[in-house]
Amino acid sequence: MSQVEQAAAQDFQLPHLDVLESEAVHIFREVAGEFERPVILFSGGKDSIVMLHLALKAFAPAPPPFALLHVDTGHNFPEVLEYRDRVAAQHNLRLHVASVQDFIDRGELKERADGTRNPLQTVPLLRAIEEGRYDAVFGGGRRDEEKARAKERIFSLRDEFGGWDPRRQRPELWQLYNGKHAVGEHVRVFPLSNFTELDVWQYIAREKIVLPDIYYAHRREVFLRSGMWLAPGEWGGAKQGERVETRTVRYRTVGDMSCTGAVDSDADTIEKVIAEIAATRLTERGATRADDKMSEAAMEDRKREGYF
Repeated sequence: MSQVEQAAAQDFQLPHLDVLESEAVHIFREVAGEFERPVILFSGGKDSIVMLHLALKAFAPAPPPFALLHVDTGHNFPEVLEYRDRVAAQHNLRLHVASVQDFIDRGELKERADGTRNPLQTVPLLRAIEEGRYDAVFGGGRRDEEKARAKERIFSLRDEFGGWDPRRQRPELWQLYNGKHAVGEHVRVFPLSNFTELDVWQYIAREKIVLPDIYYAHRREVFLRSGMWLAPGEWGGAKQGERVETRTVRYRTVGDMSCTGAVDSDADTIEKVIAEIAATRLTERGATRADDKMSEAAMEDRKREGYF
C-alpha cells in the first residue's frame, strides 16, 4: 500500500465530519418540526445513501418521518435500483417511484434525439411533488458539484411551478433556516450542502456504509463516446465506429446510463477511492456526466425549470 493509501486508511475520526454530521442532523430535525409533508429523494446513489443514513441517525430509534421518492428514468443502472429497493425494504420505508417511461408511454414526454432521459426527470418530479402534496423535498446536492449548485442555499425556495430563482434565495445566518412558503410553493432542502465529495467518502468509511459495487473498480463492457466510457444497456449502445471493450472502471456518480460515464480506475477498496479522489482536480459531474457538458449553464437552466 502506498503512503497516500496508508494515510487514507487511517482512523476516519476527523473532527470536521462530526461538524458536518451535526449540521445535517439538525437540518433533518428542523424540517420535521417545521413542515407537514417532507420527502427524501432517494436514488441509491452515494449522496442519497449518506443522506438517508443521516436521517436514520437523526430520529433513531424511531424511523424517519419521511417517505422516499425516486424519479426513475428507465435507464438507471440495475445494480443501483436493486440496492434502492433492498434498503427501502430493510428499513421499512415507503418508496414512491415516479417513472419517466410512464410519461413517455402516455405521450406526455418525448424521447430526446440524444437518447438521454436525465433532462426528462423534471416533469415526473414536479408531478410527484404535487400529487404527494410534499412541502419539503430533501435532495443530496452538494455545493462542490458544479456552478449552479454552488448558488443554492440549504433551504431553497421553489415557486408554484417548481422553478428556482437564485434572486429569491434567503440568507442563512447562524444556522437559522426560513421555511416559509406560499400555498403551492415548496422548499428543496440540501443537508449535504457543506460536504465535499471527499467528505462524503470519508464519512462513508467512518460509518461503514455499504454502497452499490458500481462505485468500486470492476470489469465492465464500455465504449468511448465524447471522451466518456459509457456502458451499453436497454437505453442503447455503441454506434458505428464505436468499439465495445472490457475495462476496469468505477463510477464516481450514477444516473441515467446514457449520460453517466465510468472512469478508468483500480480503486477497489474505500481507501483507494479516497486516495484517488484526494488526488484528482476534476469534479465528479464535470468528469462523468454528459448532460452537464451541454453548456456552461446547463444545470442552472434545468434548475430554473424545477430540476433537482
